[in-house]
Amino acid sequence: CTHYLFIVVVAVNGTLLTINAGDYIFYTDWAWTSFVIFSISQTLMLTVGAVYYLTFTGVPGTATYYALIITVYTWVAKGAWFGLGYPYDFIVTPVWIPSAMLLDLAYWATKRNKHSLILFGGVLVGMSLPLFNMVNLITIADPLETAFKYPRPTLPPYMTPIEPQVGKFYNSPVALGAGAGAVLSVTMAALGCKLTTW
Repeated sequence: CTHYLFIVVVAVNGTLLTINAGDYIFYTDWAWTSFVIFSISQTLMLTVGAVYYLTFTGVPGTATYYALIITVYTWVAKGAWFGLGYPYDFIVTPVWIPSAMLLDLAYWATKRNKHSLILFGGVLVGMSLPLFNMVNLITIADPLETAFKYPRPTLPPYMTPIEPQVGKFYNSPVALGAGAGAVLSVTMAALGCKLTTW
């Protein structure tokens, strides 16, 4: 029973994390910095929950199922916010499922080897999630356009960007998110494995 509760808690927190990071669309000057933070936080949340669930059941495919759960939660939350009058692009539902499939693949291809899951699976999730999310972002409204359409909070002076409007792929937030995510996800994958042995 406890493991189901853990899965629900991590999935709900992953959803809330998405909502809290979702308003980066409004902060045009900081959009790509926020994207890096968003990518890393989502990568770590997916990794620890999916690896825990995967090693608990021992069945390849469980990580993808876990990603499907949090995706559904987030789409429900997105629908609720949209119903409250927020723009459709306010919450961007992360693309967790393909990264979770890579996690399952690493576990299955190495004959359910936990160490391979930690190392290969962690790196694959960390490297892939920012890329999938950037592809996802390209399909929605431009942040600058959204910022002009809707009022945004005034940033205090200490948060005013020194060099705003860094391009999408110059000083790439995908590369930064993937690099940091690949390192940190290995640690989170190890934690996910450890949770099944306590």
